[in-house]
Amino acid sequence: MNKNNQEMNEREIALNILLKVLEQGTFSHIAIREVLSSYPRLEKRQRAFITNLCQGVLEHKIELDYIIDSISKIKVNKMKPVIRNILRLSVYQMKYMDSVPDSAICNEAVKLANKRGFSSLRGFVNGVLRNVLRNIETIPYPVDSIQALVVQYSIPQWIIELWHKSYSIEVIKQICEGIQASKTITIRTNTEHITPTDLQASLQKQGYDVNIHPYLSYAFYLSGIDQIEHIPEFQSGDFYIQDVSSMLVSEVASPKEHMTCVDVCAAPGGKSLHIASMMHGTGKVYARDLTESKIRLIDENISRSTASNIGSQQWDARELDHTMIGHADLVIADLPCSGLGIIGKKADLRYNSSPDGIQSLVALQREILSVVHSYVKTGGSLIYSTCTINPSENIEQVQWFLEKFPEYKLVDLRPHLPEVLWKDVVDEGMLQLLPGVHQCDGFFIAKMDKVDI
Repeated sequence: MNKNNQEMNEREIALNILLKVLEQGTFSHIAIREVLSSYPRLEKRQRAFITNLCQGVLEHKIELDYIIDSISKIKVNKMKPVIRNILRLSVYQMKYMDSVPDSAICNEAVKLANKRGFSSLRGFVNGVLRNVLRNIETIPYPVDSIQALVVQYSIPQWIIELWHKSYSIEVIKQICEGIQASKTITIRTNTEHITPTDLQASLQKQGYDVNIHPYLSYAFYLSGIDQIEHIPEFQSGDFYIQDVSSMLVSEVASPKEHMTCVDVCAAPGGKSLHIASMMHGTGKVYARDLTESKIRLIDENISRSTASNIGSQQWDARELDHTMIGHADLVIADLPCSGLGIIGKKADLRYNSSPDGIQSLVALQREILSVVHSYVKTGGSLIYSTCTINPSENIEQVQWFLEKFPEYKLVDLRPHLPEVLWKDVVDEGMLQLLPGVHQCDGFFIAKMDKVDI
């Protein structure tokens, strides 16, 4: 196979992934995994190229469409799905990838259009891309500050406007830059298996880049990997893939030995396993979620961890479990949310979310909180968290909860957080983390104790 045919195949695989994500609504991580698994002979370099190309298009889609619309008489939303995604792939390579000459990008796009049955549109594809090549550095971007952020960072306008209600344009720009920054995997050491020092040394010996996270001594940035599931330490449960923002939930929960904990929306199980580890094999963690597929995911992670004080349960968090009322020392309510804090890692979330969808999520969060709060015994704690940047799902939700259930009081988070985050704690008991501002995903955490009234 010559080099051009090899690149052609890689681009066609990338096109198949984008069609699944942008035209059929498949989650990007699922589409990438499913499509790449169909090509087991791909080399590490090829898998990396395809993944980076797809993720890059998703992260820059609004900007790419803006560029194409500035050149083409036929607008992106009027084009055939195959054609618009071929153009997106090609313009992304022109603007952000230096590995292939621009002329080759145009030629490969034309070949791909022909191969996919659009030979009559070869001239159109070629003409648009040649015009983009000539003008890409001079296309004017919007002057309006909000519109400029929308195009430059490919964040839908309604999200930028939502954030602008709480943050300045300067802070929003920091958030957007954090979202678009290069993605590094964060891992948590399973300290029941191995010390952080030994884990770091073992991974470094295998050639991986392993750097300690500034917030937590047992958390590391891990890079230089291809397929993480092939790393022996992953297979043996010595570490767990988890963002440090999620680890901070367990730090804030601060479980003691022999406690009973219910994680009501636990999948994939990171917080549950972390809490089980912090209780050193004592007590019990009930890791619950709604569907069989989520329970299988939790079970896989429990099995790797070898933790004995945790078990999964398929349970709808909206349904009251009478046997658990007043029984839990800790309830972890990391609830379904809009995910606006993690769109840097799941770029398609920004295109699948909507204001109406958020309102539905707010209602769902309240429905769940109205049930699971009853599991907390007097003197116990409820931890509420989301992976979003949206006051109606976060601080306003906590304010609603405290008003509705006055037996709960906010607890000061600062004793359980790294000192660098103390200044960000609101009303003592709430923390909003922002990508680009903090060294982690966008995340919200609140801790409330149940007291006698």
